[in-house]
Amino acid sequence: MSHAPESGHTALLVMLAAFVVTFALTRAVTRLIRSGRGPFGNVEAGGVHVHHLVPGIFLLLIAGTLEFFLVPHGAWRGAVAAVFAIGAALTLDEYALWLHLDDVYWTDEGRKSVDAVVFAAGIGLVLLVASDPFAPAPGESRLVFAGFLAVNLGLAVVAVLKGRFFLGVGGVMIPFLALVAALRLARPGSPWFRWFYRDGSARSARAVKRAGRRGSWGWDRAVSVVSGVPRRRH
Repeated sequence: MSHAPESGHTALLVMLAAFVVTFALTRAVTRLIRSGRGPFGNVEAGGVHVHHLVPGIFLLLIAGTLEFFLVPHGAWRGAVAAVFAIGAALTLDEYALWLHLDDVYWTDEGRKSVDAVVFAAGIGLVLLVASDPFAPAPGESRLVFAGFLAVNLGLAVVAVLKGRFFLGVGGVMIPFLALVAALRLARPGSPWFRWFYRDGSARSARAVKRAGRRGSWGWDRAVSVVSGVPRRRH
C-alpha cells in the first residue's frame, strides 16, 4: 500500500512523456508527408484515408480495458500508461477533425487540435508537480474549501475559453493566474470572443487591436510553428 502513490506518480510521468513525444513525432511526420519528403505516406484502406485518430482511439480502448480488468502494477502499469497516452496524443492531435466532422487538419480550424493538446499536457503537468493539488489544508472548512475550489476552477475555465491556455492551466495551481486571465480581454477567435463580443463593439475592437500588437513570438505564432498553419490575419 505504501508504494501506491509512488506507482501512480510514475505512471503519470510516463503518460505525460509519452503524450508529448507522440504529439511531437506525429506533427513532424504529418508535415513531412504534406511536403512530400521522407519515407512516410498517408495510410489508406480500401481507398479511404485512415486518420491517425483511428489507431489512437483503439489504443485508448485497449489501454483502458487492460487498466480496468487487469490493474497491472510495476513496469506493466507504466507500459499501459504509455499506451494510453500515445492513443490520447494521436486522438487529440486530430481533435479539430472530430469536433467539426471534417478534415480541417491544415486549416485555421485545425489550430484547435494544438490548443487541446496544450490543455491536456498542462493538466498532466499540474497533477505531476502537485501530488494532491485539490486537498484542503489541515483544519480548513470543507465548505469554504469547496467554494474556493469551485470559484478557482470556474476562473480557469473562463481563462481557457478566452484563449489563455497557459494562464488557465497554471491557474488551477495558482489562483492569481486564473483571476488575471479571466479579467483580460479574450483572444480573437476564442469561444468567449465569438460568444460575447459583438461585431463592432468596443471590446471586440480592443481585443483585435491588442492581438495585433503582440510580438511575433506570441501564442498565435507558437501555434503556427507547431501546427504548420499560417498565422491568422486580424
